[in-house]
Amino acid sequence: MRGKVWAKRMVGAAALAGALLAQGNPSWGQGTVQPASQQLDLATVGALLEKLQAQVQDLHAQVNDLKADQQSAKAESAVLRKELEIAKSQLVAISAPPSAGSPAQAVAAPSGSIATTEERITRLEENQQLADSKIAEQSQTKVESGSKYRLRLTGIVLLNMFENRGTVENSDFPLLAEGQQSQFLSSGGSFGGSLRQSQIGIQAFGPTVAGAQTSANVQFDFSGGFTEVPNGSSFGIMRLRTGTVRFDWPKASVVAGQDTLFFVPNNPTSLATLAVPALAYSGTLWNWTPQIRVEHKFTLSESGSFLIQGGILDSLTGDTPPSTYYRSPTWGERSGQPAYATRISWTQDIHGQSLTLGAGGYYGRQTWGFGRHVDGWAGTVDASLPLGQKFELTTAFFRGRAIGGLGGGIGQSALWQGSLADPATDIYGLNALGGWSQLKFKATSKLQFNGAYGLDNPYAGQLREHGGNTNYYPVPLSKNESGLVNFIYQPRSDIVFSMEYRRIKTFTLDSGANAANIASFSVGYIF
Repeated sequence: MRGKVWAKRMVGAAALAGALLAQGNPSWGQGTVQPASQQLDLATVGALLEKLQAQVQDLHAQVNDLKADQQSAKAESAVLRKELEIAKSQLVAISAPPSAGSPAQAVAAPSGSIATTEERITRLEENQQLADSKIAEQSQTKVESGSKYRLRLTGIVLLNMFENRGTVENSDFPLLAEGQQSQFLSSGGSFGGSLRQSQIGIQAFGPTVAGAQTSANVQFDFSGGFTEVPNGSSFGIMRLRTGTVRFDWPKASVVAGQDTLFFVPNNPTSLATLAVPALAYSGTLWNWTPQIRVEHKFTLSESGSFLIQGGILDSLTGDTPPSTYYRSPTWGERSGQPAYATRISWTQDIHGQSLTLGAGGYYGRQTWGFGRHVDGWAGTVDASLPLGQKFELTTAFFRGRAIGGLGGGIGQSALWQGSLADPATDIYGLNALGGWSQLKFKATSKLQFNGAYGLDNPYAGQLREHGGNTNYYPVPLSKNESGLVNFIYQPRSDIVFSMEYRRIKTFTLDSGANAANIASFSVGYIF
């Protein structure tokens, strides 16, 4: 493109030079008076010369920019080629047969070494393709942001096909099992498909400020509801999930924005429910909450570290907004103060895998009008334990009160009897405990199997005594438990497949339990 511009400008310069020669008149002597038409032509030539000079300066600047781009491309190409040569040398070393006089190599070679070699070869081939694509990318036009800093588009296009046996509150990513009478003309089962758990994210990488590397990200999905049009169940509305601005120093970080609950960082592994974490309302505390937090990491040894986190959060209580346009404060926001949370964790590297133990705490005051206050709180513990090279155990537990806004108590925060508008009506925070555990088996670098179980158990005695009106469900829910098994196969870094079976069992207070069985198939493209 720039070559065509230069060619056009060179043709223009040649034409201008020809015009100058044509305007020359050898018969003019010193002091000869020029006709008015010739003076006008000289003025035109002068304007053309000024225009040509500006174009030449512009060309000079573009040439300098092109040289800088070429130098940057050459430098990056050299680095990529060097990495490719290292990868090829490693491939040669791996594929070379061990020498007959080397018993140590024979002992070290496991029975599955053939599969390991094939996996490494596949990985190296992908790395080579990536390097080639990056080299070719240097000659392409790149999309840039409004600033000079780099942007990256990320996300997943995810198709979920599902079959439900039993009645659930939400067909494509169910959390609760309901009675068949709870839905109009329910058949007790359903089959369907959805793309609304697909996600789109944008990451921005900014300058260094006060020694901190700055960055930002925002993430959306399409699980924000449905449009009121025919077949609207297939047209998910875009929903904001998270969005943060980060300042990262070598040992500390400051994070501001809407993010997950940092004091309960782990979630079960599943592609069947990306819109909300797997086992939500079954022992998994979760939400996307506006917050500001500070993190500091202390290095204890070459393989061990200690992390302290603390911050303030928007005090959410799980209530539904009264208006679809105007924002009203939640019961937690009416208290006039934020919620507070902290977490401490210890991480130790064990043979290339990380063992992590953590404990967290949360407090949020709620105001329900007429001077009625409820103190919400939660204590949490979490652990990630490697069990050899193939297995990993992940678990988390909580005990708290009035934490329906964090998914605890099956989404139920407070209890009362009578009218909420009556000043004499007392408000009680609902106590609950729960947790979940998951065992992961990493069969290969591309295939993993997961089994998980979770339980959320509000206090039934408190529900009986004060649960005349929970403001959440038609009847109080006293327990919700879920179990799942799945496999996730990722043949390439950008393609993923999964199948999952899940069973949900939801108990109503002093009544029977409703159960549902869900089978799902997922296929996703990661970008």
